Amino acid sequence: MTLTDTHLNTVSRADRYPTRTTEPLAPFARTEPTVWGGLTGPIDPATLAAHDSRGYSRYDGLLSPAEVAAFRAELDRLATDEAVRADERTIVERESAEVRSIFEVHRSSELIAELVRDPRVLDRARQVLGSEVYVHQSRVNYMPGFTGKGFYWHSDFETWHAEDGMPLPRAVSMSIALTDNHPFNGGLMVMPGSQRTFVPCVGETPADHYKASLTEQEIGVPSQRAISLLAAEHGIDQFTGPAGSALLFDSNLMHGSGNNITPLPRSNIFVVFNSVENALVDPYAAAAPRPGFIAARTVEPLVR
Repeated sequence: MTLTDTHLNTVSRADRYPTRTTEPLAPFARTEPTVWGGLTGPIDPATLAAHDSRGYSRYDGLLSPAEVAAFRAELDRLATDEAVRADERTIVERESAEVRSIFEVHRSSELIAELVRDPRVLDRARQVLGSEVYVHQSRVNYMPGFTGKGFYWHSDFETWHAEDGMPLPRAVSMSIALTDNHPFNGGLMVMPGSQRTFVPCVGETPADHYKASLTEQEIGVPSQRAISLLAAEHGIDQFTGPAGSALLFDSNLMHGSGNNITPLPRSNIFVVFNSVENALVDPYAAAAPRPGFIAARTVEPLVR
């Protein structure tokens, strides 16, 4: 079944999260819940309550060692496929020209297409968002040893709202580690509880901003003062653990990662689930939406 956002989106066009402004706006509290409720799933009550408070939850051993090996082989296949490398959905590092990310990977990999419908993944997203969901974005991330570049602190929802037209923060991301995540090889850092605060950013969105932002984002990043205040209030946690672990986190959770200067590469599968009741409209702070392989504009509810 395919439904357009015109049919599904019941959210008002009024902009409840202004950003990319000329003058700075103060951060403000979001009004929507982190856990929407209404659907049962595999997350136990204590973990769900912690997710509601912190904005994230982690799941050790989500994938078995055999599954990890299969997905790592798939990532190796994708990264060395010349047709995949030449595709516009593949992003390479500016300096090293190594593959950084491959977007819409659930369309190009049958194995990953099965993963996004796996109850261990899909049902957790449905439970948190309280509705049926669809894939807003999927990608595989490669952070090679020595040269892997990190990402500055940001809220995904800020970008998805400004550049894609996502009305509300009713989306979650699942990052599944395919290599061991150590504190020293560029593991994801998060600010627990920061999902409850929206941080507007300054600066107009340039045309075709996505082409530069996917390797190094400069527009849509919070001020150092805003980051300092959030860190002072919430602290910083880091997602570490063995391959096969997973992190499920809110779209508005402040997060970032450092460069990987160790010999140990880090790779993961990253899937964003959006509620079918939160489908995209026109961008709120960009002249045109980003391509569909970065932000799906057709709602296709996932069926197991």
